[in-house]
Amino acid sequence: MSTAAPHSTGRDRLWSVDEHLEDVLTAIRPLEPIELHLLDAQGCVLVEDVTVPVSLPPFDNSSMDGYAVRVADVAGASEEFPAALEVVGDVAAGQAGLLHVGPGQAARIMTGAPLPPGAEAVVPVEWTDGGLGEGPVDAMRARSLAPEGATGHVRVHRPAAARAHVRAQGSDVRAGDRALEAGTVLGPPQIALLAAIGRGTVRVRPRPRVVVLSTGSELVQPGEALADGQIYDSNSFALTAAARDAGAIAYRVGAVADDADTLRSTVEDQLVRADLMVTTGGVSVGAYDVVKEALAHAGDEDEPGSGVEFRKLAMQPGKPQGFGTVGPDHIPLLALPGNPVSSYVSFELFVRPAIRTLMGLTDVHRPTTRATLTADRPLSSPRGRRQFLRGSYADGTVRPVGGAGSHLVAALAHADALIVVPEDAESVEPGAEVEVVLLG
Repeated sequence: MSTAAPHSTGRDRLWSVDEHLEDVLTAIRPLEPIELHLLDAQGCVLVEDVTVPVSLPPFDNSSMDGYAVRVADVAGASEEFPAALEVVGDVAAGQAGLLHVGPGQAARIMTGAPLPPGAEAVVPVEWTDGGLGEGPVDAMRARSLAPEGATGHVRVHRPAAARAHVRAQGSDVRAGDRALEAGTVLGPPQIALLAAIGRGTVRVRPRPRVVVLSTGSELVQPGEALADGQIYDSNSFALTAAARDAGAIAYRVGAVADDADTLRSTVEDQLVRADLMVTTGGVSVGAYDVVKEALAHAGDEDEPGSGVEFRKLAMQPGKPQGFGTVGPDHIPLLALPGNPVSSYVSFELFVRPAIRTLMGLTDVHRPTTRATLTADRPLSSPRGRRQFLRGSYADGTVRPVGGAGSHLVAALAHADALIVVPEDAESVEPGAEVEVVLLG
């Protein structure tokens, strides 16, 4: 793997949030479509409209367990004067060779079974004596226990209107209808519809494969013992979970020590399973900022156009950022700060839209709204930077959660929104209307 030197524009100026986001999204293209089996397509985005080949349901069928009857035969039926009908047999779901229901007859029918010829309605079994010659029953007896229930006579205690308890052919969707539009994300209900109309495969853009790795010799995996000066690696877990929440297939790589050669080889090894790479830590101005050291060096001529540019953004938290491509296939890489809140906010603003763009979605951002600020004191913000504060949103109001520090993980865990303070504001008074990014 090699990278190109960063552009001078990235080093010499302060980028706005919008400029950096535009730079990222302009460079990323949706993944090429593939044909997948239904369960493999869950979470993917359709690339073409799906047309219904056969009506759903494909035939008139019963919505109840009961008896298929002619309307005239049960008109005026009551418990005092029930209609007595001859039972000509059973109609079960999936059964071929339908019975015919003639005058004075009924067919015992199960939910989902085709309405037999001659029948005009279905009376639920609870409206009958179940063929037992007594009062109303609660259910049919199992056929294996009482096969005689498919013959004999049944007494119906209530009348039924035409088409009562009948699901009409095509009442869900009709042949030729558009079942799903291109751009639809396939969740369980959409998978169910595709299966119901007989589609075994579907053409989609695959879920992006995102590799997340954190850097820092001080990082220890959760569950292990901490030595002096060490902390647990939370960023890689947070970002991997966030990538999966965004719709990606995410792979978490164990923390990489502060060694440029180790980081370069780790990134190179991971390229085989990445459509997007995300690093966290090592992008600031310290002597041990290994990501900048490893990825911001001059590349060779074999990979023109490849490289990661490191820049400063007019935002808080998350001022240091990196973006570019790595490897011969120019896999996009976003390098995020190492402070937990900075890392997560940066993911929401830049990485999530990149993942959604790879998926082929048009609406790639979190929803935003306006809300009234509820706070004990004015919110302060450095002029010239767009600040993103953690908040809790409810019923048109938002309140800050925790302080402004970029290390406050506990506060982040209790936030469901980001309060946006624009670049030209140094303070926001309680009661003011603010922009809110909704995270839930």
